[in-house]
Amino acid sequence: MSERSFILILSLVVGIVSGLAAVLLKNAIHHSINMVDRLNVSGGYYYLAFPIIGIGLSYLFVKYLVKDNISHGVTRVLYAISKRSGKIRPHNTWTSMLGSTLTISMGGSVGAEAPVVLTGSAIGSNLARLFKLNYRQMILMIGCGAAGAIAGIFKAPLTGLLFTLEILMLDLTMASLIPLMISAVSATAIAYFFMGEAVLLSFEPDKVSTVENLGFYIILGVFCGFISVYFTRMTIRIENIFKGFKKPAMKILAGGMVLTLLVFMFPSLWGEGYTSIRTILQGEGGTLFRFSIFESVSPNSIWFLGLLLLILIFKVVAMASTNGAGGVGGIFAPSLLMGSVAGFFLVHSLNHFFTLNLPESHFSLAGMTGVMAGVMHAPLTAIFLIAEITGGYDLIMPLIVTATISYITIMLFEPHSIYTKRLAKRGELLTHHKDKNVLIMLDMQKLIETEFVVVKEEWSLRDFVKEVPRSKRNIFPVIDAENKLVGVVIMENIRPFIFNTEMYDNTFVSEFMESPPAYIEMEENMESVMKKFNKTKAWNLPVVDNGEYKGFLSKSKIFNEYREMLLHFSEE
Repeated sequence: MSERSFILILSLVVGIVSGLAAVLLKNAIHHSINMVDRLNVSGGYYYLAFPIIGIGLSYLFVKYLVKDNISHGVTRVLYAISKRSGKIRPHNTWTSMLGSTLTISMGGSVGAEAPVVLTGSAIGSNLARLFKLNYRQMILMIGCGAAGAIAGIFKAPLTGLLFTLEILMLDLTMASLIPLMISAVSATAIAYFFMGEAVLLSFEPDKVSTVENLGFYIILGVFCGFISVYFTRMTIRIENIFKGFKKPAMKILAGGMVLTLLVFMFPSLWGEGYTSIRTILQGEGGTLFRFSIFESVSPNSIWFLGLLLLILIFKVVAMASTNGAGGVGGIFAPSLLMGSVAGFFLVHSLNHFFTLNLPESHFSLAGMTGVMAGVMHAPLTAIFLIAEITGGYDLIMPLIVTATISYITIMLFEPHSIYTKRLAKRGELLTHHKDKNVLIMLDMQKLIETEFVVVKEEWSLRDFVKEVPRSKRNIFPVIDAENKLVGVVIMENIRPFIFNTEMYDNTFVSEFMESPPAYIEMEENMESVMKKFNKTKAWNLPVVDNGEYKGFLSKSKIFNEYREMLLHFSEE
């Protein structure tokens, strides 16, 4: 069998297994929610304890059984691609699904999509390792797994394909496109086979003209862009607060209590939020606060608009508290709920104050596109997801306008998506720029040269001369008593003194050493390293770890390694 044929067959297998994983996860969450409902047979407020229990069980599962971090599934996939040569641990083929089921079924305000993306990607990665595929093929199988997972959970093959291309940032070539399409379509077929025609979000918009309302969709796009900025920054801020907790029990209790309080006030914050989205799309948005303490508020009052704003504010708090306290889930579903509420809020406001009679369901759908496009920096994925789940392209113009404007708006404030922000800060993010990708993938520790002869600053010239024959390099790092690098000696600079024996005993290394043009820290990324080389025009720079000497980096060695990896990375 040819290599190409084998890759196509393997992409089909990955798509089928990823589709089965998506079906399994959705059914597991559905039946777990029903079980939780049956536990609350006595009614009352007993259900308010479930979020704390769910987060606690998820934390214990991850801490003592998994013993690995499985949160932020999409970010973990991106990290595996950039820094682990595409290797994802085998347990990720099932642990994130079980963890998210425990979290969501108990009311955790997160989504199941990121966990299933990690699952699908892990399936692709481990099958690639089983058949000993190379790096390029392994990354393609990871993409196939992610495409299959998204396509299976939404029954939207094009969305799965675009998600992989936009968010995992795989190169769009025919060699990669065909396997991705096979995986996405096969996963969708599996989902239809086991779950029937019903989809996660199914809605068919009224066939009314939307062109005359495009100006309002531009306003919605700007609004969604700012909502996306708030979503991204507040999520990271709250999760950082939870990282500050020293005692796990306090963290679980704090996150659970925050979530419980918010769910008590706004029941729509319970779980993934798809029930609330359906309520809005079916024209029943006025019932969002049923069974809450705000049930008596009229949908026609200004107070109702204020409550919608509070949902937009507190949904992020509920989601970040769930994940920060130890829950397992993603931001996919929360972004869709916030988009739906954002669109509903704007159109309800316009209709309330200006009596415009704009279609609420259309703006809710467009809002979902806008927030998703902004938060994930994936406008095409957002556009075609809504187009596919509505069964047509009647709203394609409003969707494109809203997603584009939202994306442009957030790019003014946040150049990286919520998935990539942490990785980009650490210099671990792959992009569509192959040269930057190769730099990120270079392992600096493997490039450090340690064969330089080390001298001490208190040595005399006589001591130094004794060491010169041992050296094959023209640079001598100078250290102090604590192995801290204090300077370097350049052979060219001291050559005239070596033959002057009168200076041997009264001249010391500290007198003729000099400071290197720059220092490189052990944790520094390669892009920063190359900037230092370019700025200093040096060919060798010392590497230190908190001042302690570790070796030298050579520009020529970096270039050689870069060239070899670029050839491997670009190979088709």
